Amino acid sequence: MSQIVTIQFAKAGKMYDFDSGSLELAQGDHVVVETERGLGIGQVVKPPRERDAAASESLLTIKRKATADDMATLERIARKEKESFAFCVNRIIERNMPMKLVRVEYQFDCSKAVFFFTADGRVDFRDLVKDLAHTFHTRIEMRQIGVRDEAKMIGGIGICGRELCCCSFLRDFQPVSVKMAKEQNLALNPNKISGQCGRLLCCLDYEYDTYCCLRKNYPKSGKRVRIANNSGVVDKVNILTGTITLKLDDNKLVVIKRDEILGEGAAPPPAQEAQTPLQRAAAAPQTRPQPKPRERRSEQRRKPEKSSLQSVIQAVSVENDTPPVSPPAATVSAATAQQTDPSKTGQPRKKHRSRKHGNRKPQGGAPEGGTTPASPGA
Repeated sequence: MSQIVTIQFAKAGKMYDFDSGSLELAQGDHVVVETERGLGIGQVVKPPRERDAAASESLLTIKRKATADDMATLERIARKEKESFAFCVNRIIERNMPMKLVRVEYQFDCSKAVFFFTADGRVDFRDLVKDLAHTFHTRIEMRQIGVRDEAKMIGGIGICGRELCCCSFLRDFQPVSVKMAKEQNLALNPNKISGQCGRLLCCLDYEYDTYCCLRKNYPKSGKRVRIANNSGVVDKVNILTGTITLKLDDNKLVVIKRDEILGEGAAPPPAQEAQTPLQRAAAAPQTRPQPKPRERRSEQRRKPEKSSLQSVIQAVSVENDTPPVSPPAATVSAATAQQTDPSKTGQPRKKHRSRKHGNRKPQGGAPEGGTTPASPGA
């Protein structure tokens, strides 16, 4: 069984696992390890623990425990980082470059120097790298970072009066949104919910899950609820004190407890006497006007007219006191067709509006272009 230790290279930085091998280490010791960037010196943050050999095959092994000479080298590197920082800032000002230098880090063996900076966009720093390499005779790497990483490296005091979370114990940045501030009933003032980096406070994420869990037991804002002998709409909910601000129907605000709510259903509407005529008209259900009934046609128009043949048969049957004999089907159909055809009935035709009275056609049916036949007395 091998011993696994967890190491960090900077305060509140990322943690890495290493194989301690045969070394006896304790929490807080400094060790020298081999990393992808070269040699580095880190601090043990977790005591050694046992793991299977299969789990520790891919881990790097710690070289040695840091000595007094290693700690002196670390102090010398820190002074060199300050000198490099001041030199680089002067070169940035002379060249009028749109960038801000944040920090300089040297590897433990001084084989590489990393310059961290912030900028709004891309920066052409090729000439600056040439000046740094010519001065310090080492490999130079320029790395652009964000404003949250800048606050983590520089540090400071937050609006709460304590050291910034990102540079004291917060190792990874979590996404923060305005929804978290709204859920906690905080004032949406950028000066109060923003940190030193200008972004939303990381601490908004600490109690967000707790607020969401507790709010499930309270009615939502804008919901109508009932209490003893009254009802109203929920105006505000305070999770910390467990109180609810209720707006009654007469626009009064009362503060109640969660236990005083009788039900979350809507209360019955107030009495009609207490309402004004305008309120009654608004509350009255709107009904569509009923259409007027059509006038019934007279029985004479609705009664079908009998044909001449049917009337004669009915008259003869009445005189002889015999039941009427229905005419043959062909005869009835012919009479019905004659009745429906206006040209074969005795009903007068409708006058054509465009025909003048002086140009009426003769009733005798004279041939077209002929003369009117003479009367018998002529």
